[in-house]
Amino acid sequence: MTRQEKLLLFVLACINFTHIVDFMIMMPLGPQLMRHFGIGPQAFGFIVSSYSLSAGISGFLAAFVVDRFPRNQVVMMAYAGFVIGTLACGIAPNYQMLIAARVLAGTFGGILGAQVLSIVGDVFAYERRAQAMSIVMTAFSAASVVGVPLGLYIATEFSWHAPFLAVGFLGIGVWFLIWRFVPRLDSHLVSKHQRPNPITVLTTIVRNPNQLRALWLTTTIMLGHFSIIPYISPYLVSNVGYSESDIYLIYLVGGALTIFSAPLVGKLADLKGKFSIFVVFAMLSLIPIYLITHMTPSPLVYVLFVSGMFFIFSNGRLVPTQAMTTSVVLPQNRGGFMAINSSVQLLSQALATYGAGVIIGKTAIGELTNYGTVGFLAMAAIFGSIFIARLVKPVDAAPVAVSETAPPILVK
Repeated sequence: MTRQEKLLLFVLACINFTHIVDFMIMMPLGPQLMRHFGIGPQAFGFIVSSYSLSAGISGFLAAFVVDRFPRNQVVMMAYAGFVIGTLACGIAPNYQMLIAARVLAGTFGGILGAQVLSIVGDVFAYERRAQAMSIVMTAFSAASVVGVPLGLYIATEFSWHAPFLAVGFLGIGVWFLIWRFVPRLDSHLVSKHQRPNPITVLTTIVRNPNQLRALWLTTTIMLGHFSIIPYISPYLVSNVGYSESDIYLIYLVGGALTIFSAPLVGKLADLKGKFSIFVVFAMLSLIPIYLITHMTPSPLVYVLFVSGMFFIFSNGRLVPTQAMTTSVVLPQNRGGFMAINSSVQLLSQALATYGAGVIIGKTAIGELTNYGTVGFLAMAAIFGSIFIARLVKPVDAAPVAVSETAPPILVK
């Protein structure tokens, strides 16, 4: 990679880091928030799903307009709104205002993820895309290793508001990095007369079986993924006897492992084929899903071993998936398609989280019930995704060159 490509990926990783920490920190805060607000699994699931639901709706609406503007302008606007929403979470005084703040953050956050993937898809050829994706996705590892443990620490020392304030202030600095180092990236733009109308953006996807399969792949993976994740911490604390003060270790260990595994998965996917590597990690991920959702009181080492496997195999499943998804559409339509894909992903997350919250119950002594049932449903969704993924095919498209010598920012 050129220096400019590496710098671009670094800034995109910073966007993902703050975006992911803001989303992830809510889940390990589950025991604290449920205790603070006096709520059960379903009400907590609504906090998590409110972000995904609003992000899914905004991502869907954005699909009709994002390809009319340079990528950097869309990212700067969306990131500014995301930072404001995150800071609002940090000053929310009660459950209702926290829901409103999560909706605000989600409204703009729903645009960000799709644009980051669109930029990677525009700049990197299919043959190099999985490796580039793996670098951007190391933000997930960094968020797990640094962001979530640090956020939980300051939440314990101060209050649950503190992590959101910290992410919001960090986001202000990241916004200036976007302004300075993300190039205009406008090669996807077409003249006003050539722009498809909003209905055409949607009907183009509906009439393309390959793109529909990519969206269905995203849906099944998210249904399997997010029916499990939000309830891991509450389940471990309530049913397994895991210490609430040790929750950060799950994210620290899992994130540290994926720092090393994600780049390797990306290289393997480019060398051996995206689908082949996806199948391997999809099948392997079924093991920790079963073990986590059926875990009984266990030693700390065993819990960290199982959760570490969950992180490695789940992350390994997502790297080739993202590479395949960005490759089913040409650059001039990629922003719109990825916005729709992000919308589908987030709405699926909301459905999975809230649906699992409805299934999961709580006993009089605080233990969660039916988590094992949710685990079996998640395993079925992940297994089914393999048969969808084998039908998703890439289309040929030339990447956008990022100049080694020219200034990376063309329009401020």
